[in-house]
Amino acid sequence: MRYWKKLSDEQINQRIFSALEENVDYRERVPLGVPASHLDEKVFYSNAPILKDAPFLSTLLKNPNHIGCHTLGESESFFQGTQAIEKELIALCAEDILNGEAGAFDGYVAAGGTEANTQAIWIYRNYFQRDHGAKPAEIAIICSEDAHYSMPKAANLLGIKLLSVPVDSETRAVKREAVEAVLDKAEGVRYFIVVCNMMTTMYGSVDDANLYADILESRQLNYKIHVDGAYGGFFFPFAEVPHTLDFSNTRISSFTLDAHKMVQAPYGTGIFLARKGWMHYAYTEEAQYVMGLDATLSGSRSGANAVSIWMILMTYGPHGWFEKIHILNYRTNWFCKALRSLDIPHFRHAGSNIVTIKAEAASLELARQFGLVPDDHETPQWFKVVIMDHVRIDHLSELVEALK
Repeated sequence: MRYWKKLSDEQINQRIFSALEENVDYRERVPLGVPASHLDEKVFYSNAPILKDAPFLSTLLKNPNHIGCHTLGESESFFQGTQAIEKELIALCAEDILNGEAGAFDGYVAAGGTEANTQAIWIYRNYFQRDHGAKPAEIAIICSEDAHYSMPKAANLLGIKLLSVPVDSETRAVKREAVEAVLDKAEGVRYFIVVCNMMTTMYGSVDDANLYADILESRQLNYKIHVDGAYGGFFFPFAEVPHTLDFSNTRISSFTLDAHKMVQAPYGTGIFLARKGWMHYAYTEEAQYVMGLDATLSGSRSGANAVSIWMILMTYGPHGWFEKIHILNYRTNWFCKALRSLDIPHFRHAGSNIVTIKAEAASLELARQFGLVPDDHETPQWFKVVIMDHVRIDHLSELVEALK
């Protein structure tokens, strides 16, 4: 691990407060040309004694703007202290978690997984258009039918096609013949943006990126692969299940992670990661007043979000995080064993903490009682159980008793 270390509360506080000292202090230095300030003191009290031991709250109050992508070079110097923390966080995720090479990645903390997925698709659409002369009708997103709804949203926003690959109804796996059949019907499409799932939102299923790549290469078609790890990015790499969904796989160009799920960071803490050489396809040349221009979908964004993720990961350290994931998997194993003992049909991908139960085994009343989420609110076929940090075996055992 190059960047990921377990730090004490004192070390975390020191690092963040030192970073804030490198940022502009609107009370001491008054930048006349910046349309920003600290949070309004008539509403948000900034002198509470508690703040000296509250680095995240202090960062919120000081309100750093992390506009731009700081791994590219120049950024707004007014917020260079907390920008450095975000740069370290990007390197930690790309290199320490996803096995990337040192210094080979760009990225930023986005508003969530939907933005990060759209950022990737935006970049590859622009690449195909600029470097290959592709027309919008010749470009398509290809992903499984279990992929997140951000894929059809991105296709709609960016004016390109969406190709949805059916999955096996029991294993949720994408099969070669299903991909081949979709490609056979994709008339006029020559450029493909593949989105592979690292734990789908509903089923926790994981796709095989090499399956897509092998098929597209055999047909001599242009493609780029993005991995949607919005749910699984902070879980699956620690589940000790063999896979090829990380940056050691040279066919993969970018990743989405989402810290406001498994990391329990505040909402608005998605992460976009890409190999060097791709972010410039999202440059907005008209943003001349922004130092370093802007290559992000969101533009202005809170530096406090990056600080929150960094704090959580450094509090656990890599070994503490492994332990956290293994505890959740232990609870999931317990739950699946209990379901098997009752012959209740269910699905769980190896190493996942999501378990889906066939709707025939649970009434709508029971689903409402326990907060189970259906795959379709109108005609549910499955109900989802997610074993998060607050879901203990005591809670699961109550559901098991009710299922009897």
